[in-house]
Amino acid sequence: MEKKNIDWANLGFGYMQTDYRFVSNYKNGAWDDGMLTEDANVVINECAGVLQYAQTVFEGMKAYTTEDGRIVTFRPDLNAERMAQSAARLEMPVFPQDKFVEAVLKTIKANEAYVPPFGSGATLYVRPYMFGSNPVIGVKPAEEYQFRVLTTPVGPYFKGGVKPLTIRVCDFDRAAPNGTGHIKAGLNYAMSLHAIVDAHKQGYDENMYLDAATRTYVEETGGANFLFVTKDGKVVTPKSNSILPSITRRSLIQVAQEYLGLEAEEREIPLEEVKDMAECGLCGTAAVISPVGKIVDHGKEICLPSGMTEMGPVTKKLYETLTGIQMGTIKAPEGWIVEVK
Repeated sequence: MEKKNIDWANLGFGYMQTDYRFVSNYKNGAWDDGMLTEDANVVINECAGVLQYAQTVFEGMKAYTTEDGRIVTFRPDLNAERMAQSAARLEMPVFPQDKFVEAVLKTIKANEAYVPPFGSGATLYVRPYMFGSNPVIGVKPAEEYQFRVLTTPVGPYFKGGVKPLTIRVCDFDRAAPNGTGHIKAGLNYAMSLHAIVDAHKQGYDENMYLDAATRTYVEETGGANFLFVTKDGKVVTPKSNSILPSITRRSLIQVAQEYLGLEAEEREIPLEEVKDMAECGLCGTAAVISPVGKIVDHGKEICLPSGMTEMGPVTKKLYETLTGIQMGTIKAPEGWIVEVK
């Protein structure tokens, strides 16, 4: 299929409407077969459950053009599994995981003219999401739901090169110890909006949230997991029941161990230990890893040895290896790459 006439090299990370999206409705206890539609608008009642009580979950993933011209996506089975877990936590009907993957592939295929060419630095962002659609005025789960998949071409997260971020230790709590921090629910992101706007006003790029119970352990930012490299070269990520099980983070841990031969572990990381780290990054779908150069704890600066000019050496190897796997220049582990046919 001929590609759309888009200036791929200058795309930002924003929404551009594509031709098709997938829609399936849950009613009378069952999901329908779903269909592709050209209508980008969602029409719901003014009292819909999602509008009254924020009953919505979502996923974020990407489609890529590989070096040999194939269109692929990365570990969609894990996105399907995580959405199932998110839906169950919010008392929403689980969209079947095999149907989830099928819907994602079908939507990418329908919009393949929007999948950026290899080497452009751009990708097709894929957003599956689900919400309560029928009127709900009492505090209870909705009875009807809609599952949708939209796509939009996006540019690289790092426009004009990698610039390490400055993070502040945040006084706000992102999630309660037994709350919903471990699922990808819209309400978690709404909770972080005031804190991120305030951080930007204060000159910081992001927030470091600590555990709400003791405020001594590193958790995550509003939209990404932390990844640290110790001075002896070990890759370490925070362990907590109230942070999102990032697919990118889990993949990077495996890459560190199996491709780079590094020690890697998930464990509790006290804030006090951060000053002894060699490198720090934020990991997620958007950028794979965003390097962190400085963390400010209420005026006390923690400057990472990797510095404020470029990615640290281990972080860079992790980034290059995982993006190589995603783009098809490095052989992927079994099942990680799914081709869109």
